[in-house]
Amino acid sequence: MAEEYGPTGRVMPHFPEAPPRKPGPATVISMCNQKGGVGKTTTTISLGAALVEVGRKVLLIDFDPQGSLTVGLGYNAHELDQSIYHVLMDRSLGLKDIIVETTVPGLDLAPANIDLSAAEMQLVTEVGREQALARAIHAVRDDYDVIIIDCQPSLGLLTVNALTASDGVVIPLECEYFALRGVALLKETVEKVCERTNPRLEIIGLLGTMYDSRTLHGREVLQTLVQGWGDLVFHTVIRRTVKFSDSTVAGEPITEYAPTSPGAEAYRQLAREVLVRCPAM
Repeated sequence: MAEEYGPTGRVMPHFPEAPPRKPGPATVISMCNQKGGVGKTTTTISLGAALVEVGRKVLLIDFDPQGSLTVGLGYNAHELDQSIYHVLMDRSLGLKDIIVETTVPGLDLAPANIDLSAAEMQLVTEVGREQALARAIHAVRDDYDVIIIDCQPSLGLLTVNALTASDGVVIPLECEYFALRGVALLKETVEKVCERTNPRLEIIGLLGTMYDSRTLHGREVLQTLVQGWGDLVFHTVIRRTVKFSDSTVAGEPITEYAPTSPGAEAYRQLAREVLVRCPAM
């Protein structure tokens, strides 16, 4: 069989069908990039839904005060009685108390809204402030196979909380030059968290998003990314398509809204690739 080269310029490996889930606590993944508009929320929703399709029970945590993940799954962020903010601020309230179901069986959501923006200031005076989210997640880790945290576009205390609670980081990266500039700073933050609060943290991979193979610019950015980061760059690349925006408006993952679309198939492939890189999942 002839070798097939993927968009990253490397031979595209075969990603096997997902193996059965191994027993044990959930694998926690942060979806992180301090630059906004790179596809973090879309990837959180779509990867979560794709993992559900292969038999994993998944919790998505909205950890961005903009509440995009909450809205993208069909909830009105402004009408929430309780959110992840209340869990962080009230020790008597557990994560289980605020979790809601989505339209996809097996895919749950811990919602957020603008209230979360106050948490950063209020946590500053707390003892063990970097551990607040990790403490909340601990109570539900045995209830799920995978927990994915949608981080805010900054490297502040909320993002440090997410990284401290995580086993690994996925970094979505728009295929344009400005997006490349902040990755080194994010890597530095991940290394500091490893040293100070979470030695098990590792970068699972960098994911090229909003890729347009018709442009020289997009192809060059992807090549530069592979040259700089090597095998940490996922073979899967997410191409630009209006279906992602349409599915957000519908409040559904693209795997449900347009199940046969190239975008849905790309996230199914990403799910298989993530499972290869994270055997514990």
